[in-house]
Amino acid sequence: MTVPLRAVFYLRVSTARQAEHDVSIPDQKRQGEAYCTARGYQLVETYVEPGASATNDRRPEFQRMIEAGTSKPAPFDIVIVHSFSRFFRDHFELEFYVRRLAKNGVRLVSITQEMGDDPMHVMMRQIMALFDEYQSKENAKHVLRALKENARQGFWNGSLPPIGYRVVAAEQRGAKIKKKLEIDPLHADTVRLIYCLALEGDGTSGPMGVKNIATHLNQHRIFTRDGGRWGIGQVHRILTRPTYVGRHEFNKRAKNKMLKPVGEIVTVEVPPLIDQATFDAVQAHLRARNPKVTPARVVSGPTLLTGICFCADCGGAMTLRTGKGGRYRYYTCSIKARQGETGCKGRSIPMVKLDNLVAEHLADRFLEPERLEEILASVLDRRQERTQRRREHIAELNKRAAETDLRLKRLYDAIEAGVADLDDPALKERIASLKAIRDQAQADAARAAAMLESSTQQAVTPQMVQRFAKTARERIRIDGGGYRRDHLRALAQRVEVADREVRIIGSKSNLLQTLTAAASVKPATPGVRSSVLKWRRRRDSNPR
Repeated sequence: MTVPLRAVFYLRVSTARQAEHDVSIPDQKRQGEAYCTARGYQLVETYVEPGASATNDRRPEFQRMIEAGTSKPAPFDIVIVHSFSRFFRDHFELEFYVRRLAKNGVRLVSITQEMGDDPMHVMMRQIMALFDEYQSKENAKHVLRALKENARQGFWNGSLPPIGYRVVAAEQRGAKIKKKLEIDPLHADTVRLIYCLALEGDGTSGPMGVKNIATHLNQHRIFTRDGGRWGIGQVHRILTRPTYVGRHEFNKRAKNKMLKPVGEIVTVEVPPLIDQATFDAVQAHLRARNPKVTPARVVSGPTLLTGICFCADCGGAMTLRTGKGGRYRYYTCSIKARQGETGCKGRSIPMVKLDNLVAEHLADRFLEPERLEEILASVLDRRQERTQRRREHIAELNKRAAETDLRLKRLYDAIEAGVADLDDPALKERIASLKAIRDQAQADAARAAAMLESSTQQAVTPQMVQRFAKTARERIRIDGGGYRRDHLRALAQRVEVADREVRIIGSKSNLLQTLTAAASVKPATPGVRSSVLKWRRRRDSNPR
């Protein structure tokens, strides 16, 4: 008696949408059953792969089938597919897995492309696999071109939107509904809070780093969109994503996560959540706190202007040089020191002279109450605009919570009147959804109100400006390091030295943060130490 060959089906479609709506899988299964019946094969198992690409082997059912087919003894003799493209669309990978199965005595058979095992049929199978691979890449190219054009027109191409946004239907073209992003009032305030913490802190400290922001959010039970806890990576992505200033970048990275050329990136205009000035200030803040950008010697070194002093001609850093056994100390152009006058004609200036020049200028010309009020006027105006937007946002959240509560009351009235049945699963789900929306809106409104109250308490007054100016003028003249050095860096972020002038460049936002923090108990500095050297005096630095 002849034992029938044992066979398995491998059925696949490319996308989850095809798996839900397409008739391809039932048709593949019907043809496979007829194929087995006609040849007397015994069908032992069916592997169904809904919504998976055949350009790689990251397919659970495929791997489960290969694992079974390469085990000893193999539980089947033949793998049946509708066509070789269902198995693989990469000619190299196709041959690799065909040979793995063949070593264990298992053959791959196509219903629509019947092949033998002789060299000519093997070559024909490889040629067909090359055409399948080419067709797959061409299809991917055409799909990407369509997606890029869709993005150029301002439409959303799918995937989960960034937190703070939601997808809404924009227009209908034929049978397709085009979608766009709009601001999600339930989570937009969380994004604004993260930017506020990065620039201003929580009112008890200076600007926060990414880790401290994540800790603050988790401690105050401000959850992510899916109800989880915040991590450093999530916060950093929010702080660096240009989507929040109205420029969403589509097609930015390849499948291997590498950045694509600028010419291939499509910018989609979306409603901005953060103004450009705030975004730019956060980027500068993050760069200043990056230990790869701000080395330890800039933070803990004894020199006043290390890291912020530059040559006006070449842009090179002005570094410390000594003479006469250390009796004389100079700021010297580092480019000239390394390359000579061919790199930069350069200059040297005594350290004490430049330190005193910068400190005296800031004290006498900059730290005057009238001058400070004039400089801060535009920044304070932006703060007032932000306060007004927050008030409007709170009103919108309260309105949404009230409307949702009213809908819930209507549902309860309908249940009491016998119009609706409480046991209806759809009604239960609707009630739970409305409760979640109401509770989230109320929580966001309360948090936004607390932030508004905190920012109002930190309002800059003329008395605060006068007190800050007086204290800063006194402390900036203290010799040595300490507070003088940190305070100077809060006022000046770059010093450029030319032949006849010294240019001092600072940030209005940093100045305002320093001023408001100076009114609190703790004196604030614009950043944190990237790294701090801690030597073990009179002991070995590597204790056992």
